[in-house]
Amino acid sequence: MSEQGRETEGGRVVLLLLLGLIVLFGGCYVLAYIAAGDNVPRGTTIAGVEVGGRSQAAAVAALERGLAERSTAPIPVSVDGEPAEAVDPTDAGLAVDLRSSVAAAGGERSWAPERLWNYYTGGEDLDPVVSVDETAMTAAVDQLVEANSQAPRDGDVRFEDGRVEVVEPRLGEAVDPEAARSALEAAYLQDTTVELSSSAAQPDIDDGDVAEALDTFANPALSGPVALDFGRRRVQLTTRDFAPVLALKPRRSELVPDIDEDRLTQLVERGMSRSGKPVDATVRLVKGKPAVIPDKPGVKFQPEDVRRVFRSLLHRPAGRREASVPAKVARADFRTVDARKLGIKEQVSEFTTHFPHAAYRNTNIGRAAALVDGTVLKPGETFSLNDTVGKRTRANGFTKGFIIDDGVYQEDLGGGVSQMATTMFNAMFFAGLEDIEHKTHSFYIDRYPVGREATVAWGSVDLRFKNDTPYGVLITARVTPSTPSKQGVVTVRMWSTHYWNITASTSDRYNFTQEKTRHLTGADCVPNDGYAGFDVDVTRHFRRVGERSLDHDEKFHTTYLPSDTVICE
Repeated sequence: MSEQGRETEGGRVVLLLLLGLIVLFGGCYVLAYIAAGDNVPRGTTIAGVEVGGRSQAAAVAALERGLAERSTAPIPVSVDGEPAEAVDPTDAGLAVDLRSSVAAAGGERSWAPERLWNYYTGGEDLDPVVSVDETAMTAAVDQLVEANSQAPRDGDVRFEDGRVEVVEPRLGEAVDPEAARSALEAAYLQDTTVELSSSAAQPDIDDGDVAEALDTFANPALSGPVALDFGRRRVQLTTRDFAPVLALKPRRSELVPDIDEDRLTQLVERGMSRSGKPVDATVRLVKGKPAVIPDKPGVKFQPEDVRRVFRSLLHRPAGRREASVPAKVARADFRTVDARKLGIKEQVSEFTTHFPHAAYRNTNIGRAAALVDGTVLKPGETFSLNDTVGKRTRANGFTKGFIIDDGVYQEDLGGGVSQMATTMFNAMFFAGLEDIEHKTHSFYIDRYPVGREATVAWGSVDLRFKNDTPYGVLITARVTPSTPSKQGVVTVRMWSTHYWNITASTSDRYNFTQEKTRHLTGADCVPNDGYAGFDVDVTRHFRRVGERSLDHDEKFHTTYLPSDTVICE
């Protein structure tokens, strides 16, 4: 064989050997790929849990079982060496991402040589992938910090009983929330205690701020009384008077003076008394007859001017703590001439009712009469008993008494005020005023005029009437309290100029309905002997003063329910 032939033959042999090696190694590579599949590298552990050699699904299941208790075990905490309440990792939003942890361990199918190499040569212990719910973690850290911190106390200066009182600042103790968060995440699954420490927390208002507030405002402000000159009136205020309107409020780490303008204005108005404020003219009974009470001029000022001048005086020394406030004479809104034009000069109606003795009636009817007495209605104005008397509360002078609710007697504050409502309704009726709202009792009470009475209830039932005459109306009310041997008396009079002559007629009772018997229990049950219900009509006849002919009629129809017999069991 020639030299050239031998070289050719050698090349073929080498080529065949190379092809063989390629086939051999390729086959082994394919077999390795097939063997590795999507299994986790052999010998791999995650947080100490054996997952190597398993498929991803199997590894996830194994990791879940292995970390079941550790992943939910409370994380012990200590602060400054003292045990604190452990943190539930679930509440803190800490959880193991099982699939991501297995995927990070190499549990996926791949042709990459390093993937196949790791499968056969792996075996390291890996950290799990931990997910954190930010909202839950923030809430848990806030709770941990709050439970183991003490807020600092700001210094303060207060004004009490005309004196200055100092609240000393105090250091607090605070746990760093960022350090707490990092420590919780690091201790998760580690079976270790989170060791935290607190540090001093400085107050925003410290000793220096308090001292400055005392020197620059508090002590000079209460060094003596002040006087405000309004020209026609001089108001002097003692330190005990004006201390409650003063305050020092924290702002940007300092105490800033503050004056309550509304309270200062009220204080000045009280100091002026009635001689300082304009007083409207009105009409009152004087020696049993209506008389015009003249208006009184007063002083008018702007609250901001009072505040400005008052504050300037707080820095002045004794003997120089008086200044003038811009003010002018103010006339009343309702003048004497306006009161005379009302034409209130004679009694135009009167009505009286009687009530049986009860202490609550004397209290409640008397209080209602005192609130109504002296009311002046200008032409076109509407009277409201609820607005005038107000809510029936103990603070307003009322006590508990009997009312009618759901057809039976019950106790409630203000019981008995309907006696005043009935008396006023009749006085209004015979004065010829316009009925706007009234409601009769649900069943008839024989001490009231049939079909001509009224009840009230705060917030739901009112007595309202309008002065539709061209004259003003003065309402007066008087109560003679009852005694165990004598009935009480309520009299309401209306004063004006006669405009109508009023008469009334009442129909026979009709459409009778029979009462029922009700058996009730409870401490608030009130027994009652029942009687029938019925319908009745009352007609009001209007005639102009000085004329005999009828101007018009107004009909009031009433349906009284039966008053049931109540047996308390």
